[in-house]
Amino acid sequence: MRQAQKEKKNELWEWSKALLIAFGLAAIIRLFLFTPIIVDGESMMPTLENGDSMLVNKIGYIVGEPKRFDIVVFHAPEQKNYIKRVIGLPGDHVEYKNDQLYINGKEVSEPYLDQYKDDITEGTLTDDFTLESITGDKEIPEGYVFVMGDNRRYSKDSRMIGLIEIDEIIGKTNFVFWPIGEVGFVK
Repeated sequence: MRQAQKEKKNELWEWSKALLIAFGLAAIIRLFLFTPIIVDGESMMPTLENGDSMLVNKIGYIVGEPKRFDIVVFHAPEQKNYIKRVIGLPGDHVEYKNDQLYINGKEVSEPYLDQYKDDITEGTLTDDFTLESITGDKEIPEGYVFVMGDNRRYSKDSRMIGLIEIDEIIGKTNFVFWPIGEVGFVK
């Protein structure tokens, strides 16, 4: 009888250790490597839909810097996390003229907006602006990026909230895991 009790306690202890290790690993992964986020709003349409669940890669910018057109999650001024696309990098001059992006005076294509631009019946997707008219800077300072939502008409982004500190970026996201019909990588 005592042997059976001892084995039962041993088994319970082994299960407890396994669960503790599993929860510990899950916490470490979520805290340092990847975390889920749900798209809230329409500012990234048509690329991302309201309610899409995504994974945020938190380690990418620990070892590297944001790249142009990365979709990033960052801490916004309203104590909320935003999902936007990096348009301008440190040292860049950003300008929009006639619905065309110019970086440092050179025309830059944005193929992820083609579908949206084709659907517009009047006006432009993105109103004209220059970096100077928004921030007063001739170029984006070191340690900052300029971000915009893909749904340019309805996005609260660097045009309203200013430049984003790279240190405020939580990570890069490009994988939708829910809803099932939308699972996959986005550009």
